[in-house]
Amino acid sequence: MSDTATPPAARPPVTIRMHEGDNVAIVANDGGLPAGTVLTDGLVLRERVPQGHKVALVDIAADTAVRRYGIPIGQALEDIPAGSWVHERLLQMPAARGLEGLPVATVKPPALPPLTGYTFEGYRNADGSVGTRNILAITQTVQCVAGVADIAVQRIRAELLPKYPNVDDVVALAHGYGCGVAIDAPGAEVPIRTLRNISLNPNFGGEVMVVSLGCEKLQPERLLPPGSIALVDHRGFGEARPDALDVIRLQDETHVGFMAMVETIVRQAEPHLQRLNARRRETVPASELVVGVQCGGSDAFSGVTANPAVGFCTDLLVRAGASVMFSETTEVRDGIAQLTSRASTPEVAAAIIREMAWYDAYLQRGGADRSANTTPGNKAGGLSNIVEKAMGSIVKSGTVPITGVLSPGEKLRSKGLTYAATPASDFICGTLQLAAGMNLHVFTTGRGTPYGLAAVPVIKVATRSELARRWHDLMDINAGSIADGTARIEDVGWELFRFMLDVASGTKKTWTEHWKLHNALVLFNPAPVT
Repeated sequence: MSDTATPPAARPPVTIRMHEGDNVAIVANDGGLPAGTVLTDGLVLRERVPQGHKVALVDIAADTAVRRYGIPIGQALEDIPAGSWVHERLLQMPAARGLEGLPVATVKPPALPPLTGYTFEGYRNADGSVGTRNILAITQTVQCVAGVADIAVQRIRAELLPKYPNVDDVVALAHGYGCGVAIDAPGAEVPIRTLRNISLNPNFGGEVMVVSLGCEKLQPERLLPPGSIALVDHRGFGEARPDALDVIRLQDETHVGFMAMVETIVRQAEPHLQRLNARRRETVPASELVVGVQCGGSDAFSGVTANPAVGFCTDLLVRAGASVMFSETTEVRDGIAQLTSRASTPEVAAAIIREMAWYDAYLQRGGADRSANTTPGNKAGGLSNIVEKAMGSIVKSGTVPITGVLSPGEKLRSKGLTYAATPASDFICGTLQLAAGMNLHVFTTGRGTPYGLAAVPVIKVATRSELARRWHDLMDINAGSIADGTARIEDVGWELFRFMLDVASGTKKTWTEHWKLHNALVLFNPAPVT
């Protein structure tokens, strides 16, 4: 994306203050600002402040609150004179808010008018869901088979896919689970249901093909029990055929030699490809979108540009009747009061608290707390601690009520805005949102990451124009224009919404699709490994 903003060297000093009660602001200029710079209000910088980092707007006394987003993000460990660089070493992070006495369903925003008339071209599935892509997925019960399946996928792409032009791709659902685990222990249900629900993602068209070793703990029938695959729904979508798993077991005696295993996978893929190839896109309402929103490689601009634009788009999607999931438990934990107050009912608020309590206990068992979330890159980008990061992360959820809550690995079954509880790890969060049934993914980044998923299109949103210029063939949307003053949050939100419809229709591809960039599936397994 070309950028017509004023070149960085010619820009006057620019700082961004998020709330009238804030006593700090972040520096917006590329490269930061040197000591001695005079800001527009006459304040003189006492030292160099890097881009995205905070400057004290007034004298801040020791033991008093440093405020950003209108909330305390820490206590000053020493006196901080006005014009100073405010960084993590000067702050004591606040204690986590308790899970008792929280506001419950107290925020009742006025209902936004429905957004009608927006459609995309998608693939209808037997279970009533809609895909944005038409992909053959090869499920694997255990990591042991991953190498064989990978070679088979290469063969299928080279030899079979050219015969089936309506099939977008074939992907191997490789993972690190399946054996050497306490498969009946508490918590083991999380990776099992995750892999089951990923296999049934809308972009796979209900064509389930499984590669098994044979001796693993996670047997195919346990992964996908009878009745888990919808073939024909009450409206007649789908094709009637036996509800039997198509399983290739590599240890079967029929496989004499390695190539026999590969040949069997390739041969059994063809009927699935034939059925997928017969499918055609049809016009469906925007309400069939299931969007997962996530951020990674975050910086101080994430909560200023990209995430607010995504939040505006979240409101548009919900107004259009679509489903949106936000996640990353440790990145919203410090906004727990915001979440419970926005819950549509007391039951939804209780479910949010339940998931937070579960994760608090999970971290405690591991001898960690929420502060372990913030990365060196987050801090280099101006985020001092998880409290500050959380305030910028949560705005991806927009302003609409939270109407649903999912535990890790569960499948989404409702419209509107859902809190899907996941770890904040990019790969695990993306994997769990896939399991929930997302057919489109939005990922914001400030530091930059080539993150992608093979199963769904990933739209990348840059928080800064400098990143969008430098990574021009990896970023799809430049939200940095908001900080540059050339666009408003709502402008970028609408740009993202319209781009989503084009990507969902297949008329546009994301950069991750163009380069075929994707990360491995990483299953969340809180149970013991044996």
